Amino acid sequence: MNRRFALYLIFILLAGLTVSCRQANSQTAVVQSIEDPHQWTRDIDLPSPITDRPEQILTRKAYVVSYNRDSRQPNWVAWKLTAAHTDGPVSRPVTAWHDDKEVPQPRAYYQDYRGTDWDRGHMCPAGDNKWDSVAMYESFLMTNACPQNKSLNSGIWNQIEMDCRKWADKNGEIYIVCGPIFFNREHDSIGLHCIPVPEAFFKVIADLNPEHPKGIGYICRNTEGNRKKDLYVNSINEVERITGFTFFPNLDKKIEAAVKNTADINAW
Repeated sequence: MNRRFALYLIFILLAGLTVSCRQANSQTAVVQSIEDPHQWTRDIDLPSPITDRPEQILTRKAYVVSYNRDSRQPNWVAWKLTAAHTDGPVSRPVTAWHDDKEVPQPRAYYQDYRGTDWDRGHMCPAGDNKWDSVAMYESFLMTNACPQNKSLNSGIWNQIEMDCRKWADKNGEIYIVCGPIFFNREHDSIGLHCIPVPEAFFKVIADLNPEHPKGIGYICRNTEGNRKKDLYVNSINEVERITGFTFFPNLDKKIEAAVKNTADINAW
């Protein structure tokens, strides 16, 4: 083997080793860049399982839904709101609302609301999902919406949503659960798929920091009434009594009373 040929073989071997290393590093980089799509929802203390109505759990990037196939809307929607997620660069989609193909038919469609006096009321609001394009897109799934009075949606409900973002900024993170309330056995309904109109909505918020634990609940009638916010305030225990749900069932006993038994809007 002459010297020139030997050098040529060494060059080929080194080139092949370099390519192999680049491929391995590239594969490693790809694995490391794969994001856990449910990382933001794994530590949410979800309400206890429901036994008196249908429930299908749907896990999104930013929130979790308990879906009711009979009402074709959520029983509840739960999410964690952190200070880092109270704002962001993502805008609302131009073509926003879309049906959720993960739930059986009949289900709610965008068109069910068209020509009615009711808004597609977000449960987990778009304003809490500006931090991520997937989270924003999923906030417009119809399984995250209920027929909501237009004045309520743009009024007190919107004010409570803005308060939650302010409280998340102040406290670091908070946990939120909200959904519709059906007081009566018969309801008004809208659309081809007969989406029942809730009589009211609930929202419970918990700050679970052991140094300053607190909780607050709201019950808002699905009307155009827009009174002072403190007139809608209830304890989380009272919201549990009204809805039949058990919120934050795994609370540390040391902070449970502070979170569930009292509701002081001035403490927030």
